[in-house]
Formats: sequence, structure tokens, C-alpha cells
Amino acid sequence: AYYGMITHLDAQIGRMLAALQDLGHADDTIVVFAGDNGLAVGQHGLLGKQNIYEHSVRVPLIIRAPGLPQGRVCHSFCYLLDVFPTLCELAGLPVPETVEGRSVAAAVKDPRARLRDTMFFAYRHFQRGVRTDRWKLALYNVGGNETTQLFDLRNDPWEARNLADQPGQASHVRELTALLKDWMKKTDDPLGKK
Repeated sequence: AYYGMITHLDAQIGRMLAALQDLGHADDTIVVFAGDNGLAVGQHGLLGKQNIYEHSVRVPLIIRAPGLPQGRVCHSFCYLLDVFPTLCELAGLPVPETVEGRSVAAAVKDPRARLRDTMFFAYRHFQRGVRTDRWKLALYNVGGNETTQLFDLRNDPWEARNLADQPGQASHVRELTALLKDWMKKTDDPLGKK
């Protein structure tokens, strides 16, 4: 059913893009495709999206717009809150000062440009995580049991091998824990006050 819904959605997007082409507006219309967090579909023994593993925190974001190169894959970290300032920039409109996101247009135009060096993840009151290009730290507190996970995403993109207890990884755990605590403070995370 899940893959059937994805196939159906793909077909409808194709219809929309064909209609823009038929109406002569394919080259002057900004199209944004973004999605909600993905279902685990059995990965890590999970079915839903109530986790901070990569398969669930990564969401699709595709932008087609005049002035943006076609077919380019951008690996810069971004959040969905970056869509609004991106649309403002692409439409030539000022970004309101209250907007917290950042435009991704520069990163799409130049693959070396970066919006952020780290990402912060949170799920309810018991999961927090932070990642860099290579490393990811996840902290869980479920029923008073605290668990730490450390993944080397370059060598373990499926997050299958927890390195948190490996003797040679203590410095990564300390560094990423400090980074996570900084994120929690910056975002006024209520768990950061405990």
C-alpha cells in the first residue's frame, strides 16, 4: 500500500508538470515537492516514523525554478522551514526578519555552498539527536533507561552499528553530546533544562 501511494503520487505530479508544459508555464513556474517524514517500512524493526533514524528524518525536497540548474543534487543540510525563504529569494521578494529558515538557492546553484554544518533532531520527550556530515549521535530516555547511539554515516549509512561504547569513539561521543546540548539550549528545548 505504501509503495502504491508513492506510485500514485508520482503519476499525479507528472500530470501537473505536463499541464504546466501544455499551458506554456513550465519555464516560469516554481515547483516545490516536499514530503513528511518517511515511514521506516521495517528498517530497524520499526514501521512508523516516530524515530530519528535517517530513513525517517530525511524528507524529499525537490525544487524546480527559473534560474536554478536542472538535475543537480544538493547535499547541503536543510530543514523544511528553509522552503519559505528560498521561495522569497527565487521570486525576488524580501525575506521577513522573523523567518528562521535560510534560502537553499545558493546551495543548489553551487554544490560547495553550505547552509549548516549540523542538524538537530527531536522526537517528543525521549529522543534527541545531532549529526554532522559524517557522524550522528542519538540519545534516548525511555522509562528512565538512557541509551546513546553513535553512527559513522560515511561507513554505516544504514545506521546498523552503534559505536557509542567503542573505546576509540569516546571523543566523538563527547564532542557530539556537547554539540547536541548546544542545539538544545539554542532551540530552548525543555529537555535541555534538565
